[in-house]
Amino acid sequence: MTNDRLTEPSAQDAARDVVDRILARAGTALQVEDTGGSDRDGDQLEREERSALRRVGGLSTELEDVTEVEYRALRLERVVLVGLWSTGSAEMAEVSLRELAALAETAGSQVLDGLLQRRVNPDPATYLGSGKAAELAELVASVGADTVVVDGDLAPSQRRGLEDVVKVKVVDRTALILDIFAQHAKSREGKAQVELAQLEYLLPRLRGWGESMSRQAGGRVAGGAGIGSRGPGETKIELDRRRIRTRMARLRRQIAEMAPARETMRSSRRRGRVPAVAIAGYTNAGKSSLLNQLTGAGVLVENSLFATLDPTVRKAETPDGRLYTLTDTVGFVRSLPHELVEAFRSTLEEVAEADLLLHVVDAAHPDPEGQVSAVRAVLADIPHALEVPEVIVLNKADLAAPEALTRLRTRYPDAVVVSARTGAGMGELRQRVADLLPRPEVDVDVVVPYSRGDLLSRAHSTGEILGTEHTGDGTRLRARVDATLAAELSAAQPGA
Repeated sequence: MTNDRLTEPSAQDAARDVVDRILARAGTALQVEDTGGSDRDGDQLEREERSALRRVGGLSTELEDVTEVEYRALRLERVVLVGLWSTGSAEMAEVSLRELAALAETAGSQVLDGLLQRRVNPDPATYLGSGKAAELAELVASVGADTVVVDGDLAPSQRRGLEDVVKVKVVDRTALILDIFAQHAKSREGKAQVELAQLEYLLPRLRGWGESMSRQAGGRVAGGAGIGSRGPGETKIELDRRRIRTRMARLRRQIAEMAPARETMRSSRRRGRVPAVAIAGYTNAGKSSLLNQLTGAGVLVENSLFATLDPTVRKAETPDGRLYTLTDTVGFVRSLPHELVEAFRSTLEEVAEADLLLHVVDAAHPDPEGQVSAVRAVLADIPHALEVPEVIVLNKADLAAPEALTRLRTRYPDAVVVSARTGAGMGELRQRVADLLPRPEVDVDVVVPYSRGDLLSRAHSTGEILGTEHTGDGTRLRARVDATLAAELSAAQPGA
């Protein structure tokens, strides 16, 4: 795994050990343990559907006979991973590459091998150095891979240069994440957001100078052609760019048209003075499992990266009976593509609009502090998101090592340790949410007529009830409510 070719047996064994660790799922957001599920996860029909439609490995796409088109079987894409170790430790570089392997498997690929190079800066032409690129080409040919996945962002020229060397398709980390999002988006808004992000990524990466171009011929016999060969110039790639820009403009209009519906729901919650709690965190940290435990929502839970993308809003209740909404947002990852942050801005604004943020962290991950930093880096791009009060929720306590939990509790002293799978620690989390949610500010002691049960119901759902007593004129209510409801209660009193 160095720049020099490894020839000594001991060095080869060491390199093989690194490759084995890279190809293993352990040490990434995707764990190898079968953690099972919870009785609150629902029927999980979508998970069964995904498993049923997943592509099968070991089958060939090659036709034995031209008449067998109908019986052609689709095989998994065979990929080789490539990463650069420029900063930090070698262990962190391997963790990043193992996470890339998990992303590639989630996208429906079969990871064959991995390559890690120690280099201060990427090569401007081929990302890797020329010698390492040639070694990669030999590796790709020997294992029969058809795709190279790079653990980083490639400039268009770097991707073309590396493809010219390895002779197979080259994709970077951003393209891989976009592909996963495209597979998992379900709602109309989610699909539009993902398509917009893909087009923004594709626009500067269109390749020209190919056979589909209409290059203008110059001179009388340029390229073996003369009079009559002068065409309209290089129009094909410009037409493609124009179509992409037109489609992007249409998608932006569609997303903008969907925004009022989401804003209407937010406004109705604000008018009802219903507090809002948002769940955010690294992908596969257990956000959906936590939502199911707190609300019994039954949303999809799968040991997979970016299993759920569309936000889910459910009603929850504090131990003292106050109602609030709980919103599950899209998962984050290191180097989340900027195109996705921009496209999902309307979804991520749910965090900025919340009264409290539950930041879910996978305590069993080898680098949970890196997960926290990655999530906060994305939230920094959303206006006012970092101003929302935050509670660190250390999930998967049943899988985490005791010393890891001790270290995390020392670093985050206000964190709550839970296990969304077993339900451990959920009582403490519910009480913490109740303590931090905004409380009504007006104390009332009024008699509510029996005919105004709607006011009494609102007081129970949005206020804090201190006591009730049934009298001949109505229900005597002692509670703490918001100013608007307090005025309505006072006006509804008998003789008011």
